[in-house]
Parts: sequence; C-alpha cells; structure tokens
Amino acid sequence: MDHVTRILDQWHRERPDLDVAPMGLLGRLGRLHAHLSREIEAELAAHGLNRASFDVLATLRRAGSPHRLSPGELLAATMVTSGTMTNRIDQLEKQGLVERIANPDDGRSVLIGLTEKGFATVDRAVTAHVANQHRLTAMLSAAEFEALDALLSRYLSAFEG
Repeated sequence: MDHVTRILDQWHRERPDLDVAPMGLLGRLGRLHAHLSREIEAELAAHGLNRASFDVLATLRRAGSPHRLSPGELLAATMVTSGTMTNRIDQLEKQGLVERIANPDDGRSVLIGLTEKGFATVDRAVTAHVANQHRLTAMLSAAEFEALDALLSRYLSAFEG
C-alpha cells in the first residue's frame, strides 16, 4: 500500500460521497515526480551539475556540431525567461563550460557554445543520466513501460496539443 492509498482510504471513510479517484492519480504522479527528481538531481550533482545547468548543456550538445545556439534558440528550447537564461549562461561561463562567441552572421549578437570542458562534462553526465533513467524504470516490465509511456504521452498531449 502506498501513501496515497492511505489518504484515499481516509477520504472514503470521511467523505464517501466524493469520488477521489483523480486525487489518487494526481497524488501518485506528484509523489513519483518528487522521488524521481531527487534521484536525477543526485546523479547530475555527481557531475557538478543541476537540472538547470544540465538542461542548457544538453540542449547545446543535442543541437549538433558546432554545438552553438543563439540565446533566443536556447530560450525556445528550454522555456525559461530571458533573465533566467542569462543567469544560467553566466554561471556556466564562469565554470568554463560554455562561451559567448560573436555571431558571424550578425556582429551585434552572440552565440552560446560548448567549450571542450563543457562538451566532455555533458557527454559524461548524459551517459550517466541515461543509465540512471534505465535504473529508475527497471522495475517495470517492457509491456508495462510501453503502456505507461503511451498513456502518459496521451495525457500530456491533452495539455500540450
């Protein structure tokens, strides 16, 4: 019995007139998110990163060679405010993981690029991150994994179109 089941049992006892099934689903999703987030943050921390810094580095890495994007492209890919992105870039630049490069197509703007150190860091981190994700989903059978993934994709699509 998980923690949410105990809460639902209490509501069934106290308010049998309420259908609390959605509370169970959403409560389980929320608690699962919290557990998974802790595990993911711990793995990223082992590489000197957090979710925010990993997000920027991984976005640059998967952009392909030469692993450079404009700040606007980074904003669109990560969906944070410009102030937040500037702060993230500043912190990553201080760590020597990214650099600001003059945009050869527009001298008034810059591109954000991975440094050699940044490339190596994100490659090590993403390898460990993927292994960690496999560990975190290993308790599901292949059929359960596929079914859950399909259901969550359908559910998420209702919000994201």
